[in-house]
Formats: sequence, C-alpha cells, structure tokens
Amino acid sequence: MSRRMSSELYRNDISNCANLPVDWKQLNGKTIAVSGATGMIGTFLIDVLMYKNDEADFQCDVIAIGRSALRAKERFPYFNDEHFHFEQLDVSVPDAHPSDSADVVFHLASSTHPKAYALEPIKTITSNVIGLENLLKYSLHSSDLQKNKTQSGHNNFVFASSVEVYGQNRGDVERFDERYCGYIDSNTLRAGYPESKRLGEALCQAYLEQYGVRFVLPRIARTYGPTLHDDDSKALSQFIHKGLAGEDIVLKSDGTQRYSFAYVGDTVSGLLYCLLNGKAGEAYNIADCASDCELRDLAALVARNCGVNMRFELPDEVESKGYSTATLALMDGSKLSDLGWEAQYSIQQGIERTLSMMRANKTENSSM
Repeated sequence: MSRRMSSELYRNDISNCANLPVDWKQLNGKTIAVSGATGMIGTFLIDVLMYKNDEADFQCDVIAIGRSALRAKERFPYFNDEHFHFEQLDVSVPDAHPSDSADVVFHLASSTHPKAYALEPIKTITSNVIGLENLLKYSLHSSDLQKNKTQSGHNNFVFASSVEVYGQNRGDVERFDERYCGYIDSNTLRAGYPESKRLGEALCQAYLEQYGVRFVLPRIARTYGPTLHDDDSKALSQFIHKGLAGEDIVLKSDGTQRYSFAYVGDTVSGLLYCLLNGKAGEAYNIADCASDCELRDLAALVARNCGVNMRFELPDEVESKGYSTATLALMDGSKLSDLGWEAQYSIQQGIERTLSMMRANKTENSSM
C-alpha cells in the first residue's frame, strides 16, 4: 500500500493539501494524534502531515493510533521516521489512550461500512462513544488546554462525525444544513452508527462546557479515494473493487438513492479547515454539490471507466442489515465554504483519479 507515494497523482493530491492557505503555524512544533490512522482518511491525513514535515520551516510529530502494527508498517513508508510514532491501541477499550501526550487530536477511528455495522455492532458504538471519551480525556493533558480555557485559543480536538447524524430526509428540504434533524429508527441494529455519532457530538459539547476542550465537528460525506481498503464494503468501494477486478458492477438496490460524496483529498482538506479556521463547538458539513450523485449513475461511471457491465442483485442478509435506508442525503457545504474551503475534485474527476491510482498499484503488485 505504501507504493501510493510513488504515484505522481497521489503526490499532487498530498501537495495540494499541504499547501492549503490556512494557518499552519497552529500545528508547527506540535504533536498530533490521529486515531483510525490506517483507515482511508487517517492515512491520507498523516501522509499530508509527514509531507509537510519536509518543509524547512515546519515540523510536527505524529502519533498514529491503530489496532495493527503490521498493517501500519505496510501502510506507512516512513514508519521508522523520528517524527512518526505508531501506538498499537484499540481506543474503544475502556481507559485506553496513547502513552505520550498530544497537542491536537483527530478522532477518526470508527466502523464505516455495512458489514462492520452488522458483524461488529457493539464496536461500531463503542468506538464512537467509549473511544471518543478516552481521547477527550487524553486531550485534557494537552499542553495548550489550560491556555485555551483562559483566552481565545486554538481548537485542539476533531471528532469526525457523519452525514448519517441527519437521519432520513423528512421530505421538507433538499439539502441538510448543520441544524437539520431527520428521522432515525433507534430500535434497529443499523441505528448504532448514526445514534452513536449523535451521542458523540453531545459528549464533545459536554467536554467543551465542563473542561474547555476546544473541539470541532466535521460531518463527512460518503468518502472514497485511493487509500480505501480491500475489505471496505460500502457500495462505492465495492463498485471500485469489482471494476478494477474486471467484474460486473453490482447494484444491490434500484440505485435511485442520491447522496453527497467526497474525494478523500477534499475530505482531509475539509478536516484541516475545520480545525484551523473553524469555531470551537461548531459542526461543518464537508460536501460540495459537484459530487452529488445517484448511486446508479455512480455505478455506471465506474463501469464505464473500467470497461465492465452494470447489473442488479439483491444483498445478502448480513449486508442488508448494515445498509442505510436513506434515499436522499445531500449536504449543504456552504458553512464550511464560508471558512474558505473549496473542493478540488468533482465526482467524475475523483473517481477517475482513484481508479487510475489503484489500477497502477494493482499492476505494480501483480508484476512483483
């Protein structure tokens, strides 16, 4: 997986994020902890931070938190770098936290795909609640926290929330802004993910009020990109894996669901804008209308780019338990845009970049 760094397209994506017009001084000289480090978004974020370290006037230390040191070694080519530190840790275990303190925390660890929701429903909840509280407590040791409580300081905690906190569209809006609250049937297995994200947001508010933890809540659209894992069972991820394998793209519904999507580079740039430009205690949608798409159109886009067919098939029982029932989940990203954020990639551009990079990596792997 670390061969992604040899891709010119990927290096361009990383460079674009590392050169965002934000106040990087807030992170210079800091230690930054990232949970879910080997995940799709965590990997890209850490790549950006380590790339930024190559600049003469910038230096940060990264504490990458994950459950598998083996996966981290495969994932990060700079595993032994003096400014990179891997902490093998399951943050959802009570009282778990890294051994060294950090100035800034990104809590990205979470089950984010249907099979995980169905097969690991307890961990889906605990990573968003117990894992979150562990890291909120951990952030209390931040060297900047006391200063932040007594003056207008910088944000020091990012809890990656989700479009799923909005629930099902009640039919009264086209797009969800940050104040919207839709319906979630809480007495279902599938409710574990969105309800735990909602509870996590409330927990962050409590830590801001009681302890002064300055957090922000990026609400993330359905994200994709070249750092996705082989076992990712989200619909778009399955389209990509099937297409690259030369197999038919399989739609497990009528495909009329319309969602907001985001290329991983845009999601990570959104996280950085939230942290460095956002207001403590606020939520921000990371979404752009150029990446709104019906699921069947998305399947057709991948199929076209991979030279395969598209067909329909009912999901199996395990998968169906994990699928979202939302049919219209478009996000209004204007609040984040007001902070200066702009998406760099439309859905077509993002899909084409993803397929190009993953195809090249697959070819390179097969030739070894």
